[in-house]
Amino acid sequence: MRFEARLLLFAVVAGLPAVLVAVLLLWLGDYASRTRWTLTAILVAFWLGAAFSLRSRLVYPLQTLSNLLAALREEDYSIRARNARSDDALGEVMVEVNALGDALRGRRLGGLEATALLRKVMEEIDVAVFTFDSAHCLRLMNRAGERLLGQPSERILGRTAAELGLADSLEGEPARNLTISFPGGAGRWGMRRSTFRESGMPHQLLVLTDLSRPLREEERQAWQRLIRVLGHELNNSLAPIKSMAGTLESMLVRQPRAADWEDDMHRGLSVIEARAAALSRFMEAYARLARLPTPKLQPVEVGTLVRRVVSLESRTTITLTPGPELTIHADADQLEQLLINVLRNAVDAALETKGGVRVGWTRQGGRWEVIIQDEGPGLSNTSNLFVPFFTTKPKGSGIGLVLSRQIAEAHGGSLTLENRKDRPGCEACLRLPL
Repeated sequence: MRFEARLLLFAVVAGLPAVLVAVLLLWLGDYASRTRWTLTAILVAFWLGAAFSLRSRLVYPLQTLSNLLAALREEDYSIRARNARSDDALGEVMVEVNALGDALRGRRLGGLEATALLRKVMEEIDVAVFTFDSAHCLRLMNRAGERLLGQPSERILGRTAAELGLADSLEGEPARNLTISFPGGAGRWGMRRSTFRESGMPHQLLVLTDLSRPLREEERQAWQRLIRVLGHELNNSLAPIKSMAGTLESMLVRQPRAADWEDDMHRGLSVIEARAAALSRFMEAYARLARLPTPKLQPVEVGTLVRRVVSLESRTTITLTPGPELTIHADADQLEQLLINVLRNAVDAALETKGGVRVGWTRQGGRWEVIIQDEGPGLSNTSNLFVPFFTTKPKGSGIGLVLSRQIAEAHGGSLTLENRKDRPGCEACLRLPL
C-alpha cells in the first residue's frame, strides 16, 4: 500500500470512533428524519474532508522536499524551499535542506574554480602531462604534450600508449631518465609516473620533463663562469707582461742607451718571468681542480683520521672533543686532504684574533658529522666561498674549499661553512653517510 493510502486510512480510522458515536446519538435521539440525514451527511463530509486535508498537508511538503532533493541531485542549487522556519519540525527540515543547497553550491563553485585553475596551469606549464586509463588509452593531455607528440588532442585521445611511443614509460621504474625521440623533439627526458583513481577505475599520470634545455643552459652558464674567471686571471697576468715587454723594446731601440739599461732589462725580465710563473701555477691549479680522481672506498677509522689531522697542525692549540669510534667507507687520502684544508683555514682565522679552534665528531642517525669551529673574525661574504679562485687570503689560491666540497660530494656527503651564532667565528661541518 502506498504511503498516501496508508496515511488516508490512518486519518479515516482515527476519526471513525467519534463519527460513529455522533451518528449513533443522532439516530437514537428524537430528531426528524430530514435532520438526521442532513447532520449525518455533514458529519461524514467533514470527517472525510478532514482526512483528505490531513493527507494533503503531509504529502505536499514531502513532495516539495523530494523535488528539492532531486534538484540537488541534478546539481541545480537555485531552487529553495518556501516558509522555511526554525520553530516547527517541518520548517527545520526545509531550513536544513536550503543550507545543504547553499553548501553544495559553494563546494561546486570551489571545485569548478579549482578545476579551471588546474586546467590553466596544465596548459601553461612547459611539462608534458598525459593520463592513461587501465587499458593504456590516452584520456587527457596538455598543450605541452600536444607539442611533444606533434598533434592536437582531438586526434589522438583514445589511442594507446604503444601507438604514441609511450609504452616504455608506463612500465618499469616510476621515476627515471629516458632518451626518446618524439615528433616534437628528441633528447633526454625526466619521467615521473603515478597512479590515481577516477570513477573507481585505476589511471596512470605520466609527466615528461625536457632535460636537454636546462642541461644546455647550465652548461652555457658554466662555460661563461669558466671563461670569465680565466679571462680575468689571464688579463691580470698578460697586461703587465705586455706593458713590460713594450718598455723593454723601447729601451733597446733608444739611442744612446742609458747607463743602467742592463739592470732595467734584468728587472723587467724578472717581472715577466714572475708573472708567467704565476700564470702557470694558476693553470696547474685549475687542472688539478678538474682532475679530481674517483674516491677509492676503503674502511677508515674516523677517530684515528681526525686525530692524525689535528696532530699535523702545531701553530695553535686545538681542543679535540672525541665522539663515538666509527668506521666508514671512504678514500682516506682525499678525506684527510679535505680535513687539512678546512682545519688550516680555521687556524688561519683563529690566529688573526688569537682565538682557539675546536674539533669534534658525532653520529646523527645514519650520518657521520665532523664539526670544526674557530674563534676568528667570521666571514664577511659567504656567497662566494665555493667559487673557484675566490679567496680572502693574500697568498691564497682559492681552490681549497672548492676541492674540499668536491671531495665531500664525491663521497655522497656535503660540506658547509657558516658564521657561528653563539660567538664570533666560523663553523665548518662535514657530513658523510655511514
